[in-house]
Amino acid sequence: MRPSYLILLIVMNFMWAASLSIYKALAGYLEPGGIVTLRFGLAAVCLGVLWPWLPGKAPRGADLFKTLIMGCIVFMLGHRVQVFGNKLSSAGNTSVLMAMEPLVTSVAAAIFLREHIGPRRWIGFASAMVGVALLNGLLGAGFQWSGLTASLIFVSSFICETVYSIMGKPLVERASLMKILTLSLIFGTVANLLIDGRQTFTAARAMPLHLWWLVAYLAIVCTAVGYAVWFVVIRETDVNVAALTIFAQPLAGVAIAGYWLHEPLHWGQFWGCAAIVAGLVLGLSRQIKPIHATPQADPEVV
Repeated sequence: MRPSYLILLIVMNFMWAASLSIYKALAGYLEPGGIVTLRFGLAAVCLGVLWPWLPGKAPRGADLFKTLIMGCIVFMLGHRVQVFGNKLSSAGNTSVLMAMEPLVTSVAAAIFLREHIGPRRWIGFASAMVGVALLNGLLGAGFQWSGLTASLIFVSSFICETVYSIMGKPLVERASLMKILTLSLIFGTVANLLIDGRQTFTAARAMPLHLWWLVAYLAIVCTAVGYAVWFVVIRETDVNVAALTIFAQPLAGVAIAGYWLHEPLHWGQFWGCAAIVAGLVLGLSRQIKPIHATPQADPEVV
């Protein structure tokens, strides 16, 4: 991975980390589906206006159909599940759970893009799942299955998020990444509007101006810019290597939730984060290699 790409992704992950706290701020006016509809709808409008100036060719035929599917899965289903899971838990807890996304993405890349996966990553997955349980106080007297359920709902959204990388990586090799992103946002927005467009517009009219600025941040920075940056990086880099930068989100997300939402920190977050990160480091630590390194046998294969 280029050093500039690494810096870009780390910065974007700090930006993305704020989204979980923003969802909490918007929850007083919008349902989870409404938040998703406004976020991606505004992003689709912004990029749609810029369509004549977007470089490259648009996807056609089978690639256009895949773009439609990707938009519905990622920008409709996946984020509805994610915002709903965030609503059931705290922004701090879900920020810690973001550390599991690199592992889910890495496993999917190994299966569908044939990137190698060895026993270390399977062990890492087990360790990360233990981290999810510790995050919810599995060994404590106050453990509640409802908390674990909320965490698992949130984690399940990563499967849909991974579609963006797995389906998108081969697509951007044949068509414009910005036009693919724009069309997938438009398709996802159409699906969102069909589900709850009227209710969302009714609720949105009652929102104060400062919350609209938060929606604009989600749409422009976290979506239009963020997803474009991700596409640029994975076009030249293995998906599992790019996914490692998501480790920055738990640290930033917990800090933002504590400072902005005044959510109390607890030891479960510390131990859960430690277990998840340890598992991910164990599973993915050998995936970053020098760009011009001489190919060698993978020690996990031996």
